[in-house]
Amino acid sequence: MKIEIGQKAPSFTLNDTEKKATSLEEYKGKNVVLLFFPLAFTSTCTAELCATRDDIASYNNANAQVFGISVDSLFTLGKFKEEQRLNFPLLSDFNKEVSTAYGSLYPEFVLGMKGVSKRSAFVIDKDGIVQYAEVLENAGEQPNFIAIKEVLSKLS
Repeated sequence: MKIEIGQKAPSFTLNDTEKKATSLEEYKGKNVVLLFFPLAFTSTCTAELCATRDDIASYNNANAQVFGISVDSLFTLGKFKEEQRLNFPLLSDFNKEVSTAYGSLYPEFVLGMKGVSKRSAFVIDKDGIVQYAEVLENAGEQPNFIAIKEVLSKLS
């Protein structure tokens, strides 16, 4: 399913690296940035999430909660978060339901892997409406963070 700007964001509940269930509905009244990424510990994913870590003040200043989401287990994501000192939650979509709902799942990835999250970015406003949607077919590219911040600045 392709997510369109202006539509209500699909709701979800996923576990974070602390084994806590995290629901999109909990963040109503706050802007949310969802960053789907293929696999923890890979070079582009590490670069993307570390750049987000280093720029977290921009998101905080825009009253935005950032979440990284992948199909990795919460244990793998926990180790990745710890090693990279990431300062925002990582959510495990191990069952691939949320990646599917957001149109962010590769049917086939490298090395014969199936069902890996596509690199994608979504901005959801405080009312739960999608204000930015970018799904990349090339996992080696990164989302347009300038465009994401422009959308967030208009929402603040």
